[in-house]
Amino acid sequence: MNRRTTLGSPISASEITPRAVFEERRTLIRAAAAGVFGAALAPWFSRSAFAQTDGQRTKLPAKANPQYLLKDKLTRYKDATTYNNFYEFGTDKADPAAHAKTLVTRPWTVAIEGEVKKPRVYDIDELLKLAPLEERIYRLRCVEGWSMVIPWTGVSLAELIRRVEPNGNAKYVEFTTLADRKQMPGLSVPILDWPYVEALRIDEAMNPLTLLTFGLYGEVLTKQNGAPVRIIVPWKYGFKSAKSIVRIRFTENQPKTSWNVSAPQEYGFYANVNPAVDHPRWSQAKEFRIGEAGDLFSPKVKTLPFNGYAEQVASLYSGMDLKKFF
Repeated sequence: MNRRTTLGSPISASEITPRAVFEERRTLIRAAAAGVFGAALAPWFSRSAFAQTDGQRTKLPAKANPQYLLKDKLTRYKDATTYNNFYEFGTDKADPAAHAKTLVTRPWTVAIEGEVKKPRVYDIDELLKLAPLEERIYRLRCVEGWSMVIPWTGVSLAELIRRVEPNGNAKYVEFTTLADRKQMPGLSVPILDWPYVEALRIDEAMNPLTLLTFGLYGEVLTKQNGAPVRIIVPWKYGFKSAKSIVRIRFTENQPKTSWNVSAPQEYGFYANVNPAVDHPRWSQAKEFRIGEAGDLFSPKVKTLPFNGYAEQVASLYSGMDLKKFF
């Protein structure tokens, strides 16, 4: 069955289903025909049938939300899960996929703290039941100049925020990532002041676009993509979308966030995608999509203000100097 974007352009099912799944099925069929089914089945079971233990290939059903479908070509599953920034597992783009197997995603809890009337600790399975899961296709733009288009699964972060009832002092929402040296080899390198911390203004966090995210491509999040729970803030540069979250804290004062503390001249607190505000070391006017022919040498596309989500979020910054508050 075809899905349609908000502009009516069809997206075929083969674009939604990860290519790796189709390739594995073809391998099994060929192996069965050749009489070597048993030999082919063993590695498939280790990757897929027992995926619930490693969080990588478990299905996560969700209904597509027609408000958040794009006509953009989807990034291939393989590219989205092997080209990642997750410094807790290494600084090279291939490091997270290679090293994140050590991450233990069950059991997992997220503590809600700070300026709320109902602080509590949620088990990951409780978070999964906050509201019916939605699939949303979002662009994600990295400050380094590359982008991806990925179908994410989750619920609006606002669903959680409403339940914990922020009080009148709550102006910001801070997200803290797990920091465990036994599980995360990258923590041995003092690139940042661990744990990784990001934050949003509370009105940004309450915007319907901000997604409390549990999956991608119809499956649970892979470990290298921030399992078991992260946020996606699609109008901001990717470093704002905190991964493997263990604490959400509501504060009156603007939190100190990891990259903003480490290099404030390069990474602003707001980090809104803005083609008119260059990074000190490169232009932000254009971007290249990961997985397209040639990558760095392929034709770049113009970067859109707020990553194309200006209609939904520009009003949040009315009257602000976005070159000063970058």
